[in-house]
Amino acid sequence: MTQHEYIFIVISITLGLAITRTLQNWAMITRAYSRVIFHWSSAIWTFSIMLYVLQLWWIGWELRVIEEWAFLDFIVLVFGSSCIYGAAEMALPAPKEGVMNMLKESQHLGRLSALSMLLYYLVGPYVNIVMYNNAILPSIVVPSLGVLLMALVIMFPVRFNLWSILFVLYSLSVLFLTV
Repeated sequence: MTQHEYIFIVISITLGLAITRTLQNWAMITRAYSRVIFHWSSAIWTFSIMLYVLQLWWIGWELRVIEEWAFLDFIVLVFGSSCIYGAAEMALPAPKEGVMNMLKESQHLGRLSALSMLLYYLVGPYVNIVMYNNAILPSIVVPSLGVLLMALVIMFPVRFNLWSILFVLYSLSVLFLTV
């Protein structure tokens, strides 16, 4: 077993849990459909988070070329995958007793999901610059746009509809640039 395979087991478990929790919350919402006021913005927010889960898993394969891993590299990747897990956990609200308005819940929990994504975007420059040896400017500018967007979600949750649209567009752009 290579060092990459050994290290990526932890990241894969964490990302697998993020997918599991997202799908489980989606299933619970589907089962409680008569008590849920659905909103499209919650769905596209969750879709965007899932893109990041899969993107990290995908780009993780590219890290196999690194022969000697530093402990800091491992910690940064575990932190990043944990942030994505937190974003996924908070992306969809779990149904409660009574009627649940997904938009209202997303405006509240979306802030926590956005905080997790904001922290994840701070991992990007390290991975791109230190581990991939990519150019510094794009490695800082692209995640900075994500940090700005997540800060807007945190500060102005009432605009969650707009932020979720911008988030899916940004997510698709990042996916296009990295895959």
